[in-house]
Amino acid sequence: MKIIHLSYPLQFPIPNLPESQQILAIGDFDGIHLGHQYVIDNARNIAKRNQLPLSIMTFNPHPREVLGQSKYSRYLVPLQKKMELLDSLDLDYVYIVHFDKDFSKVSSDDFVTKFLFPLKLHTIVVGFDFTFGYRGSGTVETLKKICDGKINVKIVEPYNLNGEKVSSTLIREQLHLGNVDCIRQFTGRDYFITGTVVHGDGRGRTIGFPTANIEVTEPFVLPKKGVYVVKLSFKDKVYTGVLNIGVKPTFYEENITPTLEAHIFDFSGDIYDEEIKVEFLSYLRDEKKFNSVEALVEQIKEDVKKAKQYTQKSDINL
Repeated sequence: MKIIHLSYPLQFPIPNLPESQQILAIGDFDGIHLGHQYVIDNARNIAKRNQLPLSIMTFNPHPREVLGQSKYSRYLVPLQKKMELLDSLDLDYVYIVHFDKDFSKVSSDDFVTKFLFPLKLHTIVVGFDFTFGYRGSGTVETLKKICDGKINVKIVEPYNLNGEKVSSTLIREQLHLGNVDCIRQFTGRDYFITGTVVHGDGRGRTIGFPTANIEVTEPFVLPKKGVYVVKLSFKDKVYTGVLNIGVKPTFYEENITPTLEAHIFDFSGDIYDEEIKVEFLSYLRDEKKFNSVEALVEQIKEDVKKAKQYTQKSDINL
């Protein structure tokens, strides 16, 4: 998979451009959920039928972030992880378009004629709700009209699950509610984040439940505050555990930046500075303030019991 960075206006010659025509799927692809995969699969089928390279075009930063919607400054899959996931989909080319305010003002006509036409495209594949150009003025019908037979346009219908359209917005809503156990059905994988293990205040060890404090180093969307059953991967091994996202109200009166602390089952050792992957399996409970450390310890024991029951019942693949 070759990665090509583009910005507007295009700079010629474009490096690594395929010599032949290509099939191009366009979208934000944040989360690379089943709807996105459906668009890419449609493009793949056309590429195979015509024996042409399969490419996708995505945008970074997220257009809505650039246009002032701050919640889009966090991603279901930040750029580096998005590239890793796309690499597993057997693509030939990925175009990463730098999206800024100047690019947001490009007309729909210029986007197609001055940005897409030079890429030697055979077919453009987009979702049914694809919009482009200044203030999203271009629709799929606009795209067909501008291409005018010079480039084929394939419009992909929504991917529905239980009567609901699978979308990045739906997944964000479910994470906001803590419904992490349903994410797999929308994406084909458990929701995950990555980070680095850092030093904390060491309190977990003093109460019998040592924790790994995780600093999230990429702009992931975090699920709601609370306690989760998780799978943790580091040093080429996989463990299960419980993880708390929150502000530790039992110990801190004032609001602090939310932290992530994981108690890892059947593990002891020093993993400071290690990169760790956290996959969210199930939501256990809200974070709450306890009247005493003893009450907190009893609750943690109950959390651990429920988490182990969950992983045993679910036959988690480690």
